[in-house]
Amino acid sequence: MNEIMWSNVIAVTNRRLSARPYLEQIERICIRHPRAVLIREKDLIREDYAHLAARVYDICRSHHVPCIYHSFIDEACSAGAEMIHLPLHLLRKYAGRPILTEFGKIGTSVHSREEAEEAAALGASYMTAGHIFATDCKKGLPPRGLPFLRSVCEAAEIPVYAIGGIHTEEQAEEAMAAGAAGVCVMSEAMQI
Repeated sequence: MNEIMWSNVIAVTNRRLSARPYLEQIERICIRHPRAVLIREKDLIREDYAHLAARVYDICRSHHVPCIYHSFIDEACSAGAEMIHLPLHLLRKYAGRPILTEFGKIGTSVHSREEAEEAAALGASYMTAGHIFATDCKKGLPPRGLPFLRSVCEAAEIPVYAIGGIHTEEQAEEAMAAGAAGVCVMSEAMQI
């Protein structure tokens, strides 16, 4: 993806896909100045996530790239993170609680138009919607496609980022033409 396209990308981390040592890979991502880096690494236990995320957060900050913690609210608060991404079930759990006021932006993931409407009502600042194209991460599951994305974007009053199987600029452009504010990429980010 070219430099202009990276400004529309939320880079989603996955250390198992990293083409080189993980923190070196994060540095390579940040040099491209994506819209944000989402530290997904959801298989880690709290302590390990907190340790790794703190190092990623420092790299992001040194490049002036927003850093989004995933799921671990207490760890994000302790680090002073301004953004958190919560799966919808966690957003439902924490909606309206004072702890969410610690974050300037709260994201969530949706898989239907109804979930998009619910996420906005629960206070999400942005959402990811997918999976849009075929992806190895969801092997065997048919993609929801661009009509689904268009429907979610129409229902949402907040920015929507397409996720799933986005490997080319053409796919990113198609997603944005369907109404997405940008795209999320994992494989492409972790292998640049």
